[in-house]
Amino acid sequence: MGKSITTDSGLQYEVLNEGTGATPGPTDTVSAHYHGTFEDGRVFDSSVERGTPIDLPVNGVILGWQEALQMMKEGDKWRLIVPPDLGYGEEGVGPIPGNTTLIFEVELIKVL
Repeated sequence: MGKSITTDSGLQYEVLNEGTGATPGPTDTVSAHYHGTFEDGRVFDSSVERGTPIDLPVNGVILGWQEALQMMKEGDKWRLIVPPDLGYGEEGVGPIPGNTTLIFEVELIKVL
């Protein structure tokens, strides 16, 4: 396991598995698996549990993901700690309350 790194924006990440493929840009679409939890470990969303990866535009996701995805390579799996200002902010969304730090394991499967 790698060490935890904090970027200038406040995003924290740890490389769990290193890939060797392409790195997406801001206008690319990617296929990814993710498992999202609150700090207490409760799951709020997980493509892993559903068994189906998602295709998503890099520039259409929360800021923490936008930043991380553009540093990842195909095959990478990272653990992200996303502060509220890089996540869903003060308002929250769905089951995620406002001002909530989120934890994701994200696997970048492919740049589409």
